[in-house]
Amino acid sequence: MFVDSHCHLDRLDLKPYDGDLDRALDAARLRGVRRFLAIATSLESAPAVADIASRHADIAISVGLHPLHTADEEPTREAIRDCAEALGAVAIGETGLDFHYDSVPRAVQRQRFVAHLQAARQLELPVVIHTREARDETLDLIREHIDPAVGGVLHCFTEDLDMAREAVRHGFYISLSGIVTFASAESLREVARRVPLDRLLIETDSPFLAPVPHRSKPNEPQWVVEVAECIANERGITVDEVAMQTRANFYRLFSACVPSESDEPSLA
Repeated sequence: MFVDSHCHLDRLDLKPYDGDLDRALDAARLRGVRRFLAIATSLESAPAVADIASRHADIAISVGLHPLHTADEEPTREAIRDCAEALGAVAIGETGLDFHYDSVPRAVQRQRFVAHLQAARQLELPVVIHTREARDETLDLIREHIDPAVGGVLHCFTEDLDMAREAVRHGFYISLSGIVTFASAESLREVARRVPLDRLLIETDSPFLAPVPHRSKPNEPQWVVEVAECIANERGITVDEVAMQTRANFYRLFSACVPSESDEPSLA
């Protein structure tokens, strides 16, 4: 059984399912995806994400403010903490640094990132980190603020093996998305081969970054299976091994959402 460790269920393209999110989730469940971590990209959108989770026992949530989200007012550490507690989040984020675009000044991104890291430390929750073209700054702030015993994940990882190894040393997991299937992503497939399997997660980041052979389509949770298949092929192991280990990794990191048997609906 697979886990989609990062998806934006409030933003899926539901046209293929006549607007019905339940049908999109059932399509994933039929392929063996039995747990979803739904990510809020702003505190304002977090209640809607939490509402989705409240109707599905196999969905957990993480709350935060995306580094490129334009906010009228920057959230304080206390606001992030209170939102996470009120909504029952199992993680903080996604947060981080993205220096590829200039829509949010770098100084603001750093301040925002630190607030999330501090809130996560207060709550003893893992952090879901988005990092792009900000390798040194991201690692520096992880070293300064993260408790390695709690850790977090570098989601939709696109950096190199050296950064992955350094993050792992500080208690982090590396999550691979559909990008790993792209023809241009050989360096990322090296990460898939060489990062210890017990430190890998898989995700869709849906509705973005659909894997081969679905590129150019809006992504959806069921296609996390293609990510697992690619990793299995690169490592020379079975898809079942990838599914079992990444599932175990997910529950080790996000310990607040370890399910009971009743949390994983049967489609029989």
